Amino acid sequence: MRARAEIRPRAIIFRPIQRNPARTPVKNLLVPIDRLSDFDEIVDVRTPLEFAEDHIPGAINAPVLSNEERVIVGTMYKQVSPFEATRVGAAMVARNIAMHLDTIFAAKPRNWRPLIYCWRGGKRSGSMTTWFNMIGWQARQLDGGYKCYRRDVIERLATLPGRFRYVALIGHTGSGKTRLLKALDAAGAQALDLEGLAAHRGSLLGALPGRAQPTQKAFDSALVQTLAGFDPAKPVFVEAEGRRIGSITMPDAILDQLHAAPCVEVEARREDRIAFLLEDYAHLFDNPAFFKAQLSRLVALHSRERVGHWHRLIDENQRAALFAELIDRHYDPAYGRSSQALYTELPHAAHVLFRPNDTDSVEQAKALLARLAETTPAL
Repeated sequence: MRARAEIRPRAIIFRPIQRNPARTPVKNLLVPIDRLSDFDEIVDVRTPLEFAEDHIPGAINAPVLSNEERVIVGTMYKQVSPFEATRVGAAMVARNIAMHLDTIFAAKPRNWRPLIYCWRGGKRSGSMTTWFNMIGWQARQLDGGYKCYRRDVIERLATLPGRFRYVALIGHTGSGKTRLLKALDAAGAQALDLEGLAAHRGSLLGALPGRAQPTQKAFDSALVQTLAGFDPAKPVFVEAEGRRIGSITMPDAILDQLHAAPCVEVEARREDRIAFLLEDYAHLFDNPAFFKAQLSRLVALHSRERVGHWHRLIDENQRAALFAELIDRHYDPAYGRSSQALYTELPHAAHVLFRPNDTDSVEQAKALLARLAETTPAL
């Protein structure tokens, strides 16, 4: 008989499992507000209504709940139970994320790094962040969500305006201050267009045709973003404003800076001012009823008889005559009352005669900058 071969035990070698990076759990998906610039894209998963009210500048909206779905889930949470609301909401979120994966995010590359946020940095953004990482994208979630971002905006609004030196453009209505401000920007100066950010000219008749004003929160976000892009070593030119621009309230920190800033008083010939208003406010005659309603708000200042006379000028299409009277009887007296009281450096202002209707506004702005460089080197 053949001898039975000796059976020796084989060594067992343990090798680490090679995991798919896409399925490796991420220990910390939360990132703080100061890391926004680390990511390729910022994704706001709140509802379209929440997004429209305000959002992080540059963010895209990919809602995991629609406006209506959020109402349904919120109602169930209160009237049925948190468990049922969460179950129904999870199904809605899953369907919406699937839709976004097939549309908005379908062409994103493997190394895409998005930052996701919702209202408080909770379930909505957490759901999308988790799925994105399971797919293989390096997604992260904003710690504290939009509420954290909003707190950061408020804090920066209190301190950021104080980093800059301002030059306030002051002048009568129709002198073309906004046009000069834009020309200064084109000439290479730093210009803060508050009326542009607020989508309003600032006066009673200042609403822009076909353009709604932003919410206060959206204005605040845009203001912080604009200021953050300025160089503190260079002056910032800005048009003098009151506390409100239409429905927007100006932050105290920037008003305090403007009221104490060096001034440039922008002057224009009366006929140029009338021509300027005829161009910039021509749209008001397209809606005479609205125009009259706005002027009727001045009855307490000017009497019913005078406002009624202005209404007749609208009916008769006497545009130049109307704006001439508004300049003489309303705008100029209001300018004298407000500017002298608020802008403490106005008595020492540099004066510039501006031609707002001419095509050489940028050349005029360059001449003003050169003059200020000679006379006010500190600017």
